[in-house]
Amino acid sequence: MEYRRLGNTGLKVSEISLGSWLTYGGYVEEQKAEASIDKAYDLGINFFDTANVYMRGEAEKIVGKALKKYPRSSYVLATKVFGDMGDGPNDRGLSRKHITEQCNASLQRLGLDYVDIYYCHRYHQDTPLEETLRALDDLVRQGKILYIGVSEWTAEQISEAVHLADKKLLDRIVVNQPNYSMLHRYIEDEIIPVSDKHGIGQVVFSPLAQGVLTGKYKKGEAIPSGSRAAQENLDLSRILTEQNLERVEALQGIAANENLSLTQLAIAWILRQDNVSSALIGASRPEQIEENAKASGVKLAPGTIEEIENILKA
Repeated sequence: MEYRRLGNTGLKVSEISLGSWLTYGGYVEEQKAEASIDKAYDLGINFFDTANVYMRGEAEKIVGKALKKYPRSSYVLATKVFGDMGDGPNDRGLSRKHITEQCNASLQRLGLDYVDIYYCHRYHQDTPLEETLRALDDLVRQGKILYIGVSEWTAEQISEAVHLADKKLLDRIVVNQPNYSMLHRYIEDEIIPVSDKHGIGQVVFSPLAQGVLTGKYKKGEAIPSGSRAAQENLDLSRILTEQNLERVEALQGIAANENLSLTQLAIAWILRQDNVSSALIGASRPEQIEENAKASGVKLAPGTIEEIENILKA
C-alpha cells in the first residue's frame, strides 16, 4: 500500500480507503463488516470513512467497534455532518447547534475522543457560511476534530470558504470528497484546479461508478440479483446506460492487456491525478478489498491513458 499527503497537510493517507455507505449497519452483517475492516487494516489501509447519517448512526457504531482493537495513532478516521438525524427543525444542516451536537454524538457512537477528518456532507444554503466555519474551527480548537473537509461542494463554494477562513483567521478546508470515476468526471473542469490552487486534496467516492466498472453488468443481460442496481432504493439508470456498458466492455480489453482486473484499472486511472489523495471503496467481503488494494502503486503508461480516454470520449 502506498500513501499520499492529504492536500497540503502533513497527514499521510492510504491511496485506497474504506467507506461504509450502504454497507455497514445496512445489508452487510456486522461480523462481515468487521472482517472487511480487519482485512483493510492488514493490507495497509489506514483511512476509514463513515457518516452520522449512514443508517442513522449504526455504521459509526460498527466502524468504531471494529477499529477499537487498533492503536488510535495507526489509522485516520473521517465522519460527516449535514443529513437528517431526527424530525425536528434543527436536526439537519450546518448550523452551529447541529454541528456541535452531531460531532459529540458521533464521537460517542465511535467511542473516540476525536476524529481526524470532519466533513460537511453537503453545502447548506440556509446557514451563513461564517457560522459553519466558526463552529468547525471551535471543534478543531477543542481537539474534537483535526481537519475540516467538505463533500460535493462546488468550486465557487470551496473558494468562498477558503477566502472567508483566511479573512477571519479560521481553520481551512483541506479535503473535498466528490463523486469521481471514469464515468463521472465533472470535477476535472473546475473542482480539481481550484483545489490545487488552495492545497485541498480529493478523497473520491464511487470510483467504480456504483459497481458499473466492475463488469458485473452486461449489455443485453438481466441485472444480477443481489447487486446494487437490484436494490429498490437505488436508481442507477443515469449511469447504467447502453453506452457505458459498451465502454466497460472495451475497458476490459485494456485491463487484460495490463494484467489488471477492471476494478484495478478504474482505480489506478483515478490515482493518475496528483490532486487525488485517496480512492474510497466500499466492500461487503474482504476479498473485494484485497483485489482493489492492488491498484495502489499501479502507474498507467501515457499510451494506456490515451487509449482509455478514447474509449471514454467515444
